[in-house]
Amino acid sequence: MIRTAGLTEVTEETFEAEVLESVLPVLVQFTADWCGPCRQLAPVLGEISREEADRIRVVQLDVDRAPGITVRYGVLATPTLMVFRAGEPVTSLVGARPKRKLLRELADILAPVGR
Repeated sequence: MIRTAGLTEVTEETFEAEVLESVLPVLVQFTADWCGPCRQLAPVLGEISREEADRIRVVQLDVDRAPGITVRYGVLATPTLMVFRAGEPVTSLVGARPKRKLLRELADILAPVGR
């Protein structure tokens, strides 16, 4: 799997604790070693993970190593970015994108509570 500094790799065994039970919203990158756009997106996600650590967690899940989760959430393409809040998927985005565009798309998730 494409390793990115600042991102935790989640597996079938750790998905529930790391994603579904997280206090913060969690952005999951469904990725694979063979995915070129995933490699392009990885540094962007690393930056967002560092800059927004108090508002969102960013993790990676290898679709080849976690097929059960991939199927459960209907992931058909990589990279798929799925945001989970309180254990439920709330947003899904497919494809690589620049940091500025991704932050705009995540604006509602990153907004302070009570906005």
